[in-house]
Amino acid sequence: MNFTKAENKVARALFEVALQREFAKGMNEFSTILQKWKSQRPEDNRESYYAIFSSVKDFDKHIARRYDGLKNSMFYNTIIGLLVDEVINAQDLIGFTQERQNELLSISKQHIGFR
Repeated sequence: MNFTKAENKVARALFEVALQREFAKGMNEFSTILQKWKSQRPEDNRESYYAIFSSVKDFDKHIARRYDGLKNSMFYNTIIGLLVDEVINAQDLIGFTQERQNELLSISKQHIGFR
């Protein structure tokens, strides 16, 4: 489903908010791995290094799949995915009309039921 030009503008702003939240979540995950390494101080650092490397690599793939090359025709489904993954919530949809907000929330709730 396609958005209007005005909705595309709202969606782009929403994607920036979502991206910043996802970056923060990723950084917290990386920090947790590093804190564990600092507290345990293992003699062999390979496992810790591999954990941080794998985490960053996987996170980078996730960010690329979700945000890189995002076309207007993909905005609707991307917003649904962000709602399902709880990256954004109902309050973040404020720039859309009430009708569009209700539609997006309704569809995202249907997808949550399939988890």
